[in-house]
Amino acid sequence: MINEQIRDREIRLVGENGEQLGIMPTYKAQALADEAGLDLVKIAPKAQPPVCKIIDYGKFKYEQLRKEKEQRKKQKIIEIKEVRMSPNIDTNDLNTKVSAARKFIEKGNKVKVSIRFRGREMAHTQASRPMMDDFAAQLADIAVVEKPPKMEGRFMTMFLAKKQ
Repeated sequence: MINEQIRDREIRLVGENGEQLGIMPTYKAQALADEAGLDLVKIAPKAQPPVCKIIDYGKFKYEQLRKEKEQRKKQKIIEIKEVRMSPNIDTNDLNTKVSAARKFIEKGNKVKVSIRFRGREMAHTQASRPMMDDFAAQLADIAVVEKPPKMEGRFMTMFLAKKQ
């Protein structure tokens, strides 16, 4: 809220250079802001009494947008990559899947390892748990198990994330 939008009777005023000007009626604070050629901006509406500051509102908004843009540039979006296998996968194929997962983890992504069971394979789901543990053990140097192997319908899934 700025200038005439502020409806409180009394406010705590902070000057343009950050100095405390004390508690005063809103109309006096607005007069001081007008005299300085700046805006009266409510900074902490929940405080008792609310805190307002005398600043150039356009410049304030511009600075806020610039800070938000900088923060967006610095953040890293973590994707979840999936590695799918079947319960009767061969050793060399498993090693290929492990190397693919290693590349994903090194790039900073999380990896979802899943095994799809079809038909009669559903009767032997527990036989695939050691394969998942072996998969995690091969990546133990760079990854930790975020969620252990768990059955979800026809899939057994496990999540791996980069070590901190």
